[in-house]
Parts: sequence; C-alpha cells; structure tokens
Amino acid sequence: MTATPTGTARASSPAPRTTRRVWADARFVIGLVLVAASIAGVWFVVGAARQTVPVLAASGTLVAGQAITAADVTVVEVALGQAQGAYVAPEAIGEGLVALRTIGRGELLPAGATGSAERSDRTSVVVRSSVDVPAGVDRGALVELWETPPAEEPGTFGAPRILVADAVVARVTREDGVMASSGAALELVIDRARVADVLAAVAAGSVLSAVPTTGEGAAALPEPGTTDPAEEEGE
Repeated sequence: MTATPTGTARASSPAPRTTRRVWADARFVIGLVLVAASIAGVWFVVGAARQTVPVLAASGTLVAGQAITAADVTVVEVALGQAQGAYVAPEAIGEGLVALRTIGRGELLPAGATGSAERSDRTSVVVRSSVDVPAGVDRGALVELWETPPAEEPGTFGAPRILVADAVVARVTREDGVMASSGAALELVIDRARVADVLAAVAAGSVLSAVPTTGEGAAALPEPGTTDPAEEEGE
C-alpha cells in the first residue's frame, strides 16, 4: 500500500479559508455601502423638509369672483415639499387673479381655487332680505335665497320656494336706528345663470329672504297668503 505524503495534504488545506475570508470582506463592504446610502437618504429627506418657500395666504375671507390684490393676501414661508406647485406664489399677484371659491382667512391660496376672471362663473347681486339675518351671518357665509312670489289677489303671497340654494355672502349691511327698516341688504355671490331669475323676482315684487344653510338662528319665512308687512305699516 502506498502512503499519501503528508506534506501534500497540509499544503492544500488553507484554500477554503481564504475563500471564506474574501466573501466575508465583500459582505462587510456591501453593508457599509447600504448604511451610508440609508444615512444619505434620511439626510436628504430631512433637508428637503426644512426648506421653505414663499406662498400667499388670505388675510381675510375671499369669496368667489373676487379680484385678489396685494391688500387681500400676506406672504408666508412654509415647507411644502413636493406640494410646492399646489399653492399660489407671490409673483402671481397682478395677473388678473380672482378667487374661484370661498377661501377662508389664513388659508393658503390653492392654485386650483384661483384663476383668471374668465374662468369664474360667479358674480354678485345686491338684494334686501325681508327678514333679519343672524349676527353670525357675515362675509363668506353660505345662505339660501328664498322667494315668496305675490299671488293674484293683491296683498297676498304664494308658497315660498328656494330661488338660489348656494349663495355666498360677500357683504351684509344692517341698518340701525328707530327709522331703520326690517331685514338687511346683502351682496350675494351667485352663479351667473341665476342672475336673471333673481332680477325677475325683484321686478315682480317677490319677497326675498336670506336663510343660513347651517347654524342656529335661521329666520322664519313669510307664511303663504299673509299680507306684506310693508303694506300693513303703510295702512
């Protein structure tokens, strides 16, 4: 029997250890790269979140169709991140900008809620409400405009109906004093398509009443068939 030389066996044994050491070093390097990439990603996200940009905020309530001027807004610095293009920048003022919906006081101006006057389908009309409006009804409030049309018999009225369901109050003028008439004058922002109906109701002598759509203190409407309060006072 021929014996295997012991020197040959000892010479070939270190090879697997060298392979394992190289593989361990490669995994260590890959781990370092992943850790570094994670740290860099977190740093980038935090740095981006800290960056602020100037945008416009409403200094008071803006109603649909209102032209927006420098006096109506303030410039604020906010961190928007990827939403930066969703709000109006200060340089947009002076380009015929109008509000397309009601924008509350202190609210950032969304780009989708503003635009040119050609894009607005709202306009304002002034009406007198036959009933008092609650003190809480002010600029920006949503009201229903009710119409009580005159009946065929003089001094009587038909059934009330909603003339405009989503009018927005632009201004309320309340008269004070002993000689002040009841009700209040309101400037309402309505769809242009409803302007003709409102003007026709005024011309026909209908009794108009502005009623809040939310909250308490909704005023009562004139009952059908009752006499006009103004005519009673005249008698």
